[in-house]
Amino acid sequence: MAASSRSAREAKRRVQQMEARRGLRKDQDKRRKRDNVLAISVGTAAIGLALVLQLTVFASNPTEEEFAAVQEGLQSPSASATPSAASTNAENIPKPETAAGKTFTGELKLNRGGLGVELDGTKAPQAAAVFKSLADQNFYNGLSCHRLTTAENFGVLQCGSKAGDGSSDPSYMWGPLENTPQDNKYPAGTIAVARTGGNANSNGTQFFIVYKDTVIPADAAGGYTVVGKVTSGLDVVSGIAAAGLKPGDNATDGAPAEPVTIDSFSLK
Repeated sequence: MAASSRSAREAKRRVQQMEARRGLRKDQDKRRKRDNVLAISVGTAAIGLALVLQLTVFASNPTEEEFAAVQEGLQSPSASATPSAASTNAENIPKPETAAGKTFTGELKLNRGGLGVELDGTKAPQAAAVFKSLADQNFYNGLSCHRLTTAENFGVLQCGSKAGDGSSDPSYMWGPLENTPQDNKYPAGTIAVARTGGNANSNGTQFFIVYKDTVIPADAAGGYTVVGKVTSGLDVVSGIAAAGLKPGDNATDGAPAEPVTIDSFSLK
């Protein structure tokens, strides 16, 4: 009788252990399903945000309103964004080695006057290689400077859109970002590369000239590549800005009141 009781108790214990393990497996399955749903939800949200950022074109440089939107929570970029990792560019993009360690000097002739320029192939070899190549091909001759900003802390003249309307050329895009200001400050005379907001590999043919000290907050991708500087003639751009903007919806950001075109861009 005692042996029978012990067998019964042992059998009951084994049943309880099996039920406990079965319950544990059910809990684990539930947690895995819940975690998978959460991961899918988070992943979907991240993909959605990335698409929004990549499809949000800041006309290559953000407007003041778009700056505010970025800073209010669309993303939280570091003010000291570091250059992105090297990118694999298409065959039509010149190699950075062609400009590495070199300094190119030349002239950007606008219909409003000429500017002396200098490009830094040490700090921004990929960007310098691109603009040297485009200048040598006379790519910029006849193109416009389609955008002017005149806000207190945001003064740039943007040029080089193939279509003349600020749109980028999808067949000519490159990266990475180089020589981006860690303090988001672009001093007067800076020449920097325009790109699509939130995309470090969307540099193209457009550039902007900073005619007064300007602050441009970094976005999700980082800052804007500083490729060089104006060495003379910055007053030409200041004069373009002084003439104001064409009447439009934005009082400080739009097309120059007097059309600005590029006669030639030469570098050596």
